[in-house]
Formats: sequence, C-alpha cells, structure tokens
Amino acid sequence: MQTKTDSLQQRLRDLLRERSVERGDFVLASGKRSSFYIDARRTTMSGEGLALVGPLALERFAARGWEPRFVGGLTLGADPVAYAIAAAARASGRTVDAFTVRKQPKAHGAARRIEGCFAAGAAVVVVEDVITTGGSAEQAIRAVESEGGRVLGVLAVVDREEGGRAALDRAGYAVEVLVRVTELGLT
Repeated sequence: MQTKTDSLQQRLRDLLRERSVERGDFVLASGKRSSFYIDARRTTMSGEGLALVGPLALERFAARGWEPRFVGGLTLGADPVAYAIAAAARASGRTVDAFTVRKQPKAHGAARRIEGCFAAGAAVVVVEDVITTGGSAEQAIRAVESEGGRVLGVLAVVDREEGGRAALDRAGYAVEVLVRVTELGLT
C-alpha cells in the first residue's frame, strides 16, 4: 500500500523528469561534462514543486531528528527550496524561516553575505537544489558557520550521485536527499 509520502515522492520524481531534465552536452558548475542537466529550479520554482518539496523535506528533518530554526543555502538554487520548507513548516504550525547566502557580500548597504532570517547560534539546515560535488553546500556551510550558525546537516532535492554527498559526509555533515539521479532513470 502506497503511503502519502510515497505518493508525494513519486510525484516529485515525475515532475523533475517532466520539467527539469534536459539531454545534450553540458558543462556543470563543477566543471564536469554531462550528457544530461537537471535544472531543478523548473520544478522547485513551480507551485506544485513547492508544495511537494516542503513537506517531503520536513519529513526528512523529522527522520533525522533535525529541528532547524532556519534553512537556506547558496543563491539561486537553494532559495525556492528554503521557501518551500518555511511555508510547509508554517502550515504545520511550526516556525522555520529561510535565508539566502550570497556568492559575495553586497558592496553597499549592510554588506551582508547572508540575507533574510538568520541569527548567530541558531540551528540551521543548509539546502540545495542539486548536489554534484558538494561545492555549493560547502560554500554555504562556511558562510553560515562564519556567522555563528550551527549546521545540523544538508538537504538536497536531487543528488547526482557524483561524490558530493560522500564529500560532505567526510567533512562531518549528514546529507539527506529527496531524489537520487538513478531514481530519475539517469546514469
């Protein structure tokens, strides 16, 4: 018998296949070449994608025992993931707010690298849309920790299964993923 979580998980896989998977010759942010590209933003920025990612992420947090006060990661891929989680938490009567990590601090105003809801000492889960090498998550972790955040772990919507999860594990950060690339039929 399929549970509600199984149903949400299956729909997320289907939506990623429909909206986010492209075939061709691509150079990834890691510099690697690939015969496919997963533009998860086409899923995570859709209303349906937001409605799927938030509750599924909260379930993964609960399974890990993570109780973050804030979620966020390196802009732009992490942004809709963080917003989906914050909205789903609010809908379930909990408070989890979102932040964004800029690639570089602003040159004007408060010159912040972390924008949005964030406070030193707070428990944080760093989020990603797609994890390949783990480099974006590592940048976000460094920024969060340098501002006094306590990183509980990392959640990614899609794991390309190319070593990023293992690299973060070796660095001492637990990783949860909603969908693995093999579950999308990609290798």
